[in-house]
Amino acid sequence: MAASLSIPLSTRFSPAKRHRLNALELRSPLRVCCSASRDGAELEGKLPQLKKQLKNVACGILAVWAVTTASPVIAANQRLPPLSTDPKRCELAFVGNTIGQANGVYDKAIDLRFCDFTNEKANLKGKSLAAALMSEAKFDGADMTEVVMSKAYAAGASFKGTDFTNAVLDRVNFEKANLQGALFVNTVLSGSTFDNAQLEGAVFEDTIIGYIDLQKICRNTTINEEGRAVLGCR
Repeated sequence: MAASLSIPLSTRFSPAKRHRLNALELRSPLRVCCSASRDGAELEGKLPQLKKQLKNVACGILAVWAVTTASPVIAANQRLPPLSTDPKRCELAFVGNTIGQANGVYDKAIDLRFCDFTNEKANLKGKSLAAALMSEAKFDGADMTEVVMSKAYAAGASFKGTDFTNAVLDRVNFEKANLQGALFVNTVLSGSTFDNAQLEGAVFEDTIIGYIDLQKICRNTTINEEGRAVLGCR
């Protein structure tokens, strides 16, 4: 007896909204197709009822498996935590995390959403902002050299003219962020996403980025010809 399973699932990454992480959504219903067969026509002629029962059992088992497997995908719809009520939460950027670097671990949550660090030249350099929440914040003209922002969430933030020289920006979500004129010199960009980000005039020099990530960032049409040539976009 053989049983086959057909589950046409498709997923879509929804655009990130304020206070919301990208979520996986199921767009197609589950379809379970079951069949039971055996070589030869003897069984079909003599034991039609047994065949029907076996088919129903196989189908039931596969249906349960399909539903339980798909459930975690539906549950993956996660939201950002509420905005911190700490009146000094923006100042935490000047301290950073004392543990955790590229692994994104932190000793305290850093909520910098909606904070304004425009032209901050002294207090952000070399800080560890691993897993920081930075959406809708402003870092225009800031000196963020050697900063560690592993796994930070910076969707919709503004980094116009920000200096990221020697910074570690791996696995950062820069969706819809404004990075016009930002400096990525000897910067680690592995695993970071730039969907619908503004990268006009951004400088890329000796950046460290994987091949797949390079292909993704090269799809951003706001990168000028010079930037595309330096990155090696084709």
